[in-house]
Amino acid sequence: MSASESGGQKGAARRARLRQYQEQLLERMQAARTSSGARAHQLGVEIGAGRYLLDLVEAGEIVPLPPLAAVPLTQPWYLGLANVRGNLLGVVDLARYFDTGAFAPADARANAPAAGARLVTFAPGLGFPCALLVGRVVGLRHAADMASAEGCLRDAEGHEWTPLSLAALAREERFLQVAR
Repeated sequence: MSASESGGQKGAARRARLRQYQEQLLERMQAARTSSGARAHQLGVEIGAGRYLLDLVEAGEIVPLPPLAAVPLTQPWYLGLANVRGNLLGVVDLARYFDTGAFAPADARANAPAAGARLVTFAPGLGFPCALLVGRVVGLRHAADMASAEGCLRDAEGHEWTPLSLAALAREERFLQVAR
C-alpha cells in the first residue's frame, strides 16, 4: 500500500469517527430537549477558574482551537477570527471578558490557551457568528440533580456551576462592542 493510500484511509477513518461523534451528540441533544423539563441538560464547561452550564439549544459545535487571525484595535478579550468549517467566527475569551481590567491590552493575547482548550460555537439559530474559548469541556450535566445555591447550582461533589445564557450574552452591549 502506498503512503497516499494509507493517508487517505486515515483521513476517511477520522471523518467516520467525527461523523459518529456528531450523530451521538445530536441524539443526546434531542433526548435532552424531549425529556421532562425540556432544558434540564446543559453542557458543562470550565472558563477560567469557573464552571458554567450552557443550554444545549444555544450551544453549537465543540471544536479544537484552530489558528486565529488577529483583529487590530479590539478589546483584549476578543481573540480574533477563526475559520470553523468554512464559517468565519469571532472568538471571545470569556475568562478575560468576565475579569475586567485584569489584562493590559499589550499582553492580553500573549498568553497561550491550555492544551485542552476548545471553542464552543453559538448555535446557528442564535444568528450570532461567535465562539467562546473554554479551558475544558466537562460534558453533559443534569440541572435537576443539582442543589440551588446563591446564584448558581451545586453538584453532588460540591462544585458550583453558573448557568450562562449565550442568547443573553449575545445581547449584552459590552459584549457587542469589540472595538477599542
